[in-house]
Formats: sequence, C-alpha cells, structure tokens
Amino acid sequence: MITGATSGFGKACAEKFAEKGWNLILTGRREDRLQKIKNNLTQKGIDVVILNFDVRHATEVDSAIKKIPKDVLPKIEVLINNAGLAAGRDAFQDGNLDDWETMIDTNLKGLLYVSKCLSKIMIENKKGHIINISSIAGKEVYPAGNVYCATKHAVDAISKAMRMDLIQYGIKVTNIAPGAAETEFSLVRFKGNKELAKQVYDGYTPLSANDIAEIVYFAVSLPSHVCINDLTVTPTAQASATIFNK
Repeated sequence: MITGATSGFGKACAEKFAEKGWNLILTGRREDRLQKIKNNLTQKGIDVVILNFDVRHATEVDSAIKKIPKDVLPKIEVLINNAGLAAGRDAFQDGNLDDWETMIDTNLKGLLYVSKCLSKIMIENKKGHIINISSIAGKEVYPAGNVYCATKHAVDAISKAMRMDLIQYGIKVTNIAPGAAETEFSLVRFKGNKELAKQVYDGYTPLSANDIAEIVYFAVSLPSHVCINDLTVTPTAQASATIFNK
C-alpha cells in the first residue's frame, strides 16, 4: 500500500513494485491520476486497488481502509507512507497558519492514522514492513524550514518508536530521508511558482523519484532477518540541508 501515489516518490514506487510483480493498493487525493496509473499497471498484469481520500482526516482513512476487499487486506505486506508536502518557505514569525496546519495534518497526523490501521493487520500476520518517507529536513533544520522540518523530525522519532513497539511482531520499520529531489515538491512548496521551483535545482543534478523508488525496493527486498532502520540519501552535490556544490 502506497500513500500519495499520484506523483513523485509514490508514483515511482508504484511503478517499481509493479515492475517486480507486486500487486498494489494506491491512495491519493487526485482520483483521475489514480485511475490513470491503475489503467497503465493493470495492462501489465498487476492487480491494483485505488483509494481516493485525504490522509489528513482520520474518518476518511478508516472508511477507505474498510473498502479494501477482505481477501486483499491480509495480503498487505508493505506500507509506504509517502503522502506529504512542504507548504511555503517563510520565516517563523511570518508563518502562514494554514500552511502549518496542512503540513502537520498531512506529514504527521496522516502518517499516524494510516500506520495505526495497517499495523494492526501486520500484527495479525506477524510480519510486515513500514517505510516512512521522511526528509533530510528530519535530520537538521534550515532557515525558513521551521514547521516542515518539525514535521519531518517527528516522522524520524515516530519511526524509531514504531520499531520499538512493533519489533515483537516481526515488523520492520525503515525511515528514508531524501535530500534534494526534483519532483513536484518545490512546485507545491512555492504554490505553483515554476520559476522559484526551478531555481532549487539549478546548477547540480538532484535526486529523481526513481532513485528513491530503487532504494525503497532494495530495503523491502532484503532477507527477512535484515532491516535498514534509517537511511539518509542525498545527491552527490549535497553535503547537508544547506550546503551544495553548484
């Protein structure tokens, strides 16, 4: 099951796992994109269930998961918590409260709501793997990153806590923290301003969504006794959240 599967890391992960023969449950807010991805993958022989909902709302999460066919639910082996975003790039004192709420509700609460539901299924099966897509912003804070960084620091902490609580059931938890990656991330952060979004990646080669999908698949495909707990991934040109060779 992949949240936020309509673009970026989520879509790339869907394509990578489908390439390897995995059947999929894909979630997202943009139903037209979900349907298009489903159509493309089912033509390749992959069974795809799509769930159109917003992870920010616990009732929607619960209702959507109840719609998963009963013969599919017990077969869920992997959850990729990918849904997330950055909204705005303001100094703390100038922060937009709506942006703050959106990031907290999506990046943090949404991950919690989905993980709680799916972890119960994995506990019953005594196996499973939860992949939390965090960020280098969950490792260090940068100017005007305040609340976004806080939400990703929380994902980092929750990943550690999940691992402690779920270890007795044989469930793996992996926290993956990408650095600069050229997806829709900056376009969303700058609210559709293509020029500002482009400037983020000028002068170096950033990560791609496919790079992260390859890493996620590698983590999932390791032997059952091996778990990558935490992995920070950057472009070669990035040394920290703020240091780049351009």
